[in-house]
Amino acid sequence: QELTTVRVQDPRVQNEGSWNSYVDYKIFLHTNSKAFTAKTSCVRRRYREFVWLRRQLQRNAGLVPVPELPGKSAFFAGSTDEFIERRRRGLQQFLEK
Repeated sequence: QELTTVRVQDPRVQNEGSWNSYVDYKIFLHTNSKAFTAKTSCVRRRYREFVWLRRQLQRNAGLVPVPELPGKSAFFAGSTDEFIERRRRGLQQFLEK
């Protein structure tokens, strides 16, 4: 049976303390599918790259619904660490769907 797992983990704040700081996440993929040459891969991606991916999926999905992304704004969202963890879980759910 073919199996593919994807994990969103290890959030890191880049350019911390500057006006252009952002968080990126490690995306780890493991599969035994014959459709993939590499059985594991790992990249770092930031939220806006997920937004780009969702737009591409919507453009090509036809009538198939595309999952939602977690919210963008951290304002009034509790602590920064809590917000980052909520977003990480939301991105994980997006990729699983």
